[in-house]
Amino acid sequence: MMSLVLAQIETPDIAWSAVLPHLILGVGALLLLMVWSLVGRHLPDWIPSAVAIAVATGSAISAVPLWNRVTDAERGPFGAVAGAVGIDGFSVFLTIVIAASAALSCLLAIAYLKREDLLGAEYPVLILLSAAGGVTMATANDLMVLFIGLEILSIAMYILAAFHSRRVQSQEAGMKYFVLGAFSSAFFLYGIALTYGATGSTNLVDIKTYLATNVLIEDGLLLAGFALLLVGLAFKVSAVPFHSWTPDVYEGAPTPVVAFMASGVKAAGFAALLRIFVTTFGAYADDWQPIIYALAIATLILGAVMAVVQTDVKRMLAYSSISHAGFMLVGVQAASGKGTASVLFYLATYSVLVIGTFGVISVVSGRGDGATAVDDFKGLGAASPWLAFTFTIFLLAQAGVPLTTGFFAKFQAISAAVDGHSWTLAVIAMITAAIAAYLYLRIVMTMWMSDGEHEPVKVPLTTLVVLGIALVFTLGFGVWPEPIVDWANEALPALVRG
Repeated sequence: MMSLVLAQIETPDIAWSAVLPHLILGVGALLLLMVWSLVGRHLPDWIPSAVAIAVATGSAISAVPLWNRVTDAERGPFGAVAGAVGIDGFSVFLTIVIAASAALSCLLAIAYLKREDLLGAEYPVLILLSAAGGVTMATANDLMVLFIGLEILSIAMYILAAFHSRRVQSQEAGMKYFVLGAFSSAFFLYGIALTYGATGSTNLVDIKTYLATNVLIEDGLLLAGFALLLVGLAFKVSAVPFHSWTPDVYEGAPTPVVAFMASGVKAAGFAALLRIFVTTFGAYADDWQPIIYALAIATLILGAVMAVVQTDVKRMLAYSSISHAGFMLVGVQAASGKGTASVLFYLATYSVLVIGTFGVISVVSGRGDGATAVDDFKGLGAASPWLAFTFTIFLLAQAGVPLTTGFFAKFQAISAAVDGHSWTLAVIAMITAAIAAYLYLRIVMTMWMSDGEHEPVKVPLTTLVVLGIALVFTLGFGVWPEPIVDWANEALPALVRG
């Protein structure tokens, strides 16, 4: 008589608490889409955005217990899902930044979607899915997991860029972003393949261990992997020369989408850069630092110079975003704890600041996002002084004026370069900051001192809340930056096994 032998299949320890922020975003998006498709016609149109704000906020809150655990000296960072996910201060910090950016972007979008007759579940669902991909990138302990997160984030953003179906510019922006983004993803995937060929693994812990215990006589395959991985991620953070999509997409995409693109998407891109290069490939810093050094210089110079000659405010801020990416690359190039902390501080403060900035543009530009030329802001100071004042603070903060978060963000990046003896890079960063200040002052002067009849701008309540949060955050932590500085210093990345 034959007996059946049942093989026991080992399954990984999931540690559900570790992936709770991912689950809240991803499952929340899917449930919202399903419920709205069934009963949405019976509910007010603003419900999906409100639910998305609650979901994103819940994801950020669920990360707080993880922060308490990883900063506990007795427990510390840990891995989950068979080592595919790493939970440390770095990943928790960026999870909160990305989820908060998603919540603010959804809140900002309520009035915009109503004005453009685009209300529904599609926008908030796509924002939540994109944020879920960004959080996956921030917590990834494996290159393949990071690639999955990158694609989840990117595919949602391609659709969002083309979300305004009645605007040709939005359709064009989505197509450009999709085509170029597909190429960058292919480069990144080839980089993973070459790195696997050189090290025998895609797990970041195993790669770091292998490189620390083996001397590669022929490292051409690994260096080619570095280059291709960097190309894929440089596209996401708008580093020169992989920036060409940025001004066109920023100009054509719906303004709330651009707000999340400049905050949450950029945070996810830099999370991957820091996790891969500074943490995993730190022993090979001498090989990749010169490349990022050159990228930082090119990004700083081109971003500042091209921003000055633009006549459209959204294109100006697109090149400004490129310039800010250059400052963050200065921190990455330092390849040190101080450099990483400076990037984290920059991401946390810039994300809130840039959402507030595009919030002002959203209400001033009017239906169809048509009034975004510099001349369209003439007389705004006289017609809507409080709105113009708020916009002025945001612009001065981006210029790096003291007593704003922008000043400390740039100061810390330059300090990291100086500590790393990158004197030339630090000088170039300061010069380009002075050049970029001209463009911000140009917009300020146009609002307050140029002759023009501007109609008073009515700011919707939800947009007013976003602007208030961003204004208080920018000025409050500009005067007292220590809480975020300390938080960033505690959030340095660590690779741990599952």
